[in-house]
Amino acid sequence: MNEPRLGAGMPEPIRRSLFERLSALLIRAPQDREQLLELLRQSHEKGLLDADAVSMVEGVLQVSELATRDIMVPRAQMDVIDIGQSPEEFIPFVISTGHSRFPVIEGERDNVIGILHSKDLLKLYGDEPADVRDLLRPAVFIPESKRLNVLLRDFRLNRNHVAIVVDEYGGVAGLITIEDVLEQIVGDIEDEFDFDEESDHIMPVEGAGELARWRIKGVTELELLNETLGTHFAHDDLDTIAGLVTEQFGRVPRRGEKVSLEGFQFEVLRVDGRQVQLLLASRLPPDDSADFDRAVAG
Repeated sequence: MNEPRLGAGMPEPIRRSLFERLSALLIRAPQDREQLLELLRQSHEKGLLDADAVSMVEGVLQVSELATRDIMVPRAQMDVIDIGQSPEEFIPFVISTGHSRFPVIEGERDNVIGILHSKDLLKLYGDEPADVRDLLRPAVFIPESKRLNVLLRDFRLNRNHVAIVVDEYGGVAGLITIEDVLEQIVGDIEDEFDFDEESDHIMPVEGAGELARWRIKGVTELELLNETLGTHFAHDDLDTIAGLVTEQFGRVPRRGEKVSLEGFQFEVLRVDGRQVQLLLASRLPPDDSADFDRAVAG
């Protein structure tokens, strides 16, 4: 019996069009990351891939370039429970934050003794009340420099959802969850406990002075940005940092693209194809900010 040929039964124009498209993709095999991204963008322009698919692939590639320190929740903004508190004291805090997991400290934030799952708190009200210490699960500690792709693999293999980030001296630098990493690929993952608080729009990442960096949501208003970073962006015609950065490029920028404005470099960390969602702002040294202010680098 003869084997059916690929495309048999398909109308001739459709079959030829499909073969032509596949052949074009194979002939133009990318030689490096930039060529791959350009090929994906051209595929989107020709209608072969939608914007979300291209954005997710770009996110996957960028995850291998970002370190934990770039997206972690800084130490000062971690929601923690002190083991010295009674359940009556910290349970209202657990309810108000809506998190499913909490680092538990003893005395100070550098002394994380475990992770408490909020669902385990139900055991405190069972027939045999448990001690909070007995409910703690081991905390996973990782360095600031750990790459996000490696961290995501570890999260999957070990079935962990949260890790404590430590600096080179062993002190707690922050916290990161599997959701934080996945959002770099698929965009914001919101649930019923997410709130659009201005305090979360601009989050310091690390360092001070010339090393200072901030993670900034695209919806952050320029007025708030000016107050926080000491910039002087006009906000008469544009309201948000996403709008300002997009205006500089004359189009929606791509992941990894950078623009220097008023002594800061803004790098696009996440974009959904229509709007910049997340940026990393780094303070430029005086010489660099003078020479490259308002220069766009692809």
